[in-house]
Amino acid sequence: MSYDEHSTMDAWEDFVGGGSGRRGAAVRSVIESSWRRSLDGGIDANGSAAPINQDREQIGDLIRKNADLIAAARPCFTTVAKMVEGTAAMIVLTDGEGVLVEALGDRATLHAGADIHLTVGGMWGEGAAGTNGIGTALAAGEPVFVHAAEHFCAGIKGWTCAGAPIRDPLDGSVIGVFDLSGHSGIFRPHNTIFVAAIAREIEQELAQRQREERTRLLEAFIANAPGYGGRDGLVIVDRRGRATYVNNMPAPTVERGEKRPLVACGDKILEGPLTDLMKAQGSAFPDALLRLCHFRPLRLDGEIRGAALVFPSSPSAARPTRPVSAPRRLEKAADGIVGECDALRAAIDVARRVARSEPEIALLIEGETGVGKELFARLVHHESDRRQGPFVALNCGAITRELFGSEIFGHVGGAFTGSSKEGKAGVFELANGGVLSLDEIGEMPLDIQPFLLRVLEERMVRRIGDTRERPVDVRLIASTNRDLLKEVEAGRFRSDLFYRISMVSIQVPPLRERRDDIPLLVAYYNEKLAAQTGRPALEFTADAIGALKAYRWPGNVRELRNLVSRLCLLASAPLVRLEDLPQDVRGEPLPPCVIGGACPMEDGKPTMGLGKAERQAVMEALAAERGNLSKVAQRLGISRPTLYRKIQLYGIQTQRSFS
Repeated sequence: MSYDEHSTMDAWEDFVGGGSGRRGAAVRSVIESSWRRSLDGGIDANGSAAPINQDREQIGDLIRKNADLIAAARPCFTTVAKMVEGTAAMIVLTDGEGVLVEALGDRATLHAGADIHLTVGGMWGEGAAGTNGIGTALAAGEPVFVHAAEHFCAGIKGWTCAGAPIRDPLDGSVIGVFDLSGHSGIFRPHNTIFVAAIAREIEQELAQRQREERTRLLEAFIANAPGYGGRDGLVIVDRRGRATYVNNMPAPTVERGEKRPLVACGDKILEGPLTDLMKAQGSAFPDALLRLCHFRPLRLDGEIRGAALVFPSSPSAARPTRPVSAPRRLEKAADGIVGECDALRAAIDVARRVARSEPEIALLIEGETGVGKELFARLVHHESDRRQGPFVALNCGAITRELFGSEIFGHVGGAFTGSSKEGKAGVFELANGGVLSLDEIGEMPLDIQPFLLRVLEERMVRRIGDTRERPVDVRLIASTNRDLLKEVEAGRFRSDLFYRISMVSIQVPPLRERRDDIPLLVAYYNEKLAAQTGRPALEFTADAIGALKAYRWPGNVRELRNLVSRLCLLASAPLVRLEDLPQDVRGEPLPPCVIGGACPMEDGKPTMGLGKAERQAVMEALAAERGNLSKVAQRLGISRPTLYRKIQLYGIQTQRSFS
């Protein structure tokens, strides 16, 4: 049905006036249904703006509650925001109730949006604001556009908007909306397709992050559950109490004539926040089944992020005992960096030299994701005279743009919307007298970089909203998986900051360039996990080790560690054979330089730079997966937004080349 402004307005006036005869011919069914819900819900048809929550503490809670969604949306959200600058459009992200948690885009449109409360804290669910792109997309459960007079409230009829729901990959529930809004002149029929595509990208990133957290929760369980037996049932739940991993659970039940596992991934196992269950010491289980299990909270980065529910195979099985202490030599920081290749030993030597140098000497650690950059930062801390001081690590890629300044420099009470009343120390203050590790420093916004440079030069920090400067004594260690020189050339990173943080640099080699270290790493993680869990160490056949050495390891040491952890947890026998390895590890076709030997070397150094190696890896994955970008991202162990950035960065053609 084509849109006609006058007939749609006539239909709306007839509708809110109690009539019904003319609206059906002029209005789409999705709009008519929404108008009916708005009228029945008591929405004021003459309203000029959505309700808004401006309480700072509640906004802060809202942002924290939706931190996972905001972080997952950030890569493509930032890219799209640059695209809509100067186009009279803006993009917004909401939670599952239609409350805005992020808004970016054209500056003038953002100001106009603030007038109708299309800003953080604005409540745009249908039950609050009537028919609109956000609320109606939530109500319909599908992408929707609402144009001009189709809005229910008179005060927002000058706007057009298209929204698409964002679903949780684990259970399919709607957790947010991505929306494109602006004055009615930006309307295009394909806006709905655009927002739907961005919503799918966010879902892909969420799925990747959930897979990574599930692996980390499994590792945390393995490290602290020596009493777990291979026949025991195991359920790992996330912070929302949903099952993310299920193994060896009792026989299926029959529901409505169909067999269903007693517990399946995505099932809501625990009600309420996990922190509340901790206060109840695990006694607040919802039913008798959960009272049969052993409950163990799982911490990641110092906070409770999930829990393990162990269902003993024998009802009389004893509760898990305290973890077995690892041998002393495994507790040494340097032992976490395992390998004998020249490039790795040289990097360790540089790190130790930096540890003995003046604290003003900054260190930049470069390397692909998963190579173990933080281990080098911890090595510098451990072997310096600051070992008794704090070690503070911050991942710049996990912080929203708005919270960067607060996280790094701190803030005084009430400094900005969402800030705490008591104020907060930033990471420089927290690391005073010790070491501050800034991971993924290439993700730091340009407008924050001058302030970081000033702190490094003057060794003084000023909290946001404060006039007082505080002295700080911190050694900075930055790390990145980007080529920062190229970022400087592209104008995305300040040259003065680059030269300040890279006074000394370390290049950590990827695992594929030190294949002979793989048996050493397998033995290390195998022994460490055996010591932690109290189980016998696994043994690997020669074929299995050969497959591990031949595999390309796009996720590097982290991927290898995760694989050994899964084998230790799930192995049905102490001997790991070739067929026990994942299919991609034991059978993925590899380029000759990986199958036949090390990558080309000259004077003991790889001739292929990081950028060329990365471009080659992307090209090989595209060819192997015939251009299927979802499979390519999965194969490389990266998210689809990250893959898109790399394709654009390296100028790779994806159309027709692999058909």
